[in-house]
Formats: sequence, structure tokens, C-alpha cells
Amino acid sequence: MQTILGAGGAIGTDLAKELTKYTKEIRLVSRNPKKVNETDELFSCDLNDKAKVLQAVEGSQAVYLTAGFPYKTKVWQQTWPLVMQNVIDACKKHSSKLVFIDNIYMYDPTKLSFMTEDTPVNPSSKKGKVREQIANMLLDEVKAGNLKALIARSADFYGPGINNSLLQEVVFKNMQKGKKANWFCSIDKIHSFTYTPDATKATAMLGNDDKAYNQVWLTYSS
Repeated sequence: MQTILGAGGAIGTDLAKELTKYTKEIRLVSRNPKKVNETDELFSCDLNDKAKVLQAVEGSQAVYLTAGFPYKTKVWQQTWPLVMQNVIDACKKHSSKLVFIDNIYMYDPTKLSFMTEDTPVNPSSKKGKVREQIANMLLDEVKAGNLKALIARSADFYGPGINNSLLQEVVFKNMQKGKKANWFCSIDKIHSFTYTPDATKATAMLGNDDKAYNQVWLTYSS
């Protein structure tokens, strides 16, 4: 069994499709899960509820945390550490491997031109500090030998099912209307984006390769 926590968004949906290359036993977990593949198992769960998360993870060989929360600092500060702890505890209890789909908010903003897994962590925003905190929660358990896990980090998303990304809002949608593209960043800097089908394909590959665990990966496309 491979389980997606936070299924239903574009990442969870595409990941569910990709995982069929490796298993037919896929469990989709969210508040209101819907099947992506005919054989999917559905489990309704609020990730803030530790008891439900324990049930959702039970029997899982690998667990993919793809959840997203409202883009508000206080929500992130209150919700993300709780959810991460619930998922870590559940994976430890059931001896499940954990794959966390992360972003790049925690990296040093002056070191992003050519990102690698060794790019320095030095968040400049409150949201970035939350991402650093929850990543460290996971990595500390890995270092202590309590958990087998990996982090797959991506830049800003675009692709099928993503309707409000920066690239689509200011470039693609304007061009579809015959308007000029807008850009809010420096034109002298390279800005990386992640095409969601590429990211989910890479994540599924990582999650099913035992050698990929206990480290951080970047799954972005320039």
C-alpha cells in the first residue's frame, strides 16, 4: 500500500496516476477524497487529527505528504508543525517510509541562481521559517535513525490543474487573451518553475527507490 496524504490537489492527483506504475494499492487521504484510479482506496481524514492520521497510515509501505494549507502565515505556523508531527508519529508507529513534497522557501534568497540540494538554508520570511522548522522535524528523526524519509523540493508550480500559479496568472492567461505578459520579478534573474507532471513523476520514482531515502532532492525545472 502507498498512501497520499493531502490527495485531491493537482500534485496529489498526478502523483496517484504515477504511482500506478509501481503498485495497484493506492490510498487517497483527504477531507473529501475522490478516486483518481479505479482501484484507489479512499480514506476521509483531517490531518490535524492524530488518531485519524494513525489510521490513515496503517498498512502503508510508503506515505506521501502532499498537503497544502491556506496561504496565510498564522495558518502555516499553527497547522504545519502539528500535521508534520502527526505524520511522523504515524509513520514511525507503522514503520512506513515518508516522502514529503516541499517547496524552496527555506533557502537563502541570495543563493538561488543555481540551486542544488546543498543550497544554504537561511529563510528570509515567516513562511520560510515554518518550512525550515518542519523540514528539520523530519530530518532530525532521520538522523536519529527513527524514520526513513526523503524530501522532494519544487519551485513554483505550473501545469494541468494549477489555475492560480504566478506563471499562469501573469504570463499564460494574459497571452491567451492577446495581452502582453506581466512580470513582477527582476528580468536579470533566472526564475525556476516546476511542471507538475514532471515533479510527480520524479517523486514517484524517488518514493519507490530505496536508495533515494534519508536525503533531500530538488525536483524543479528551469
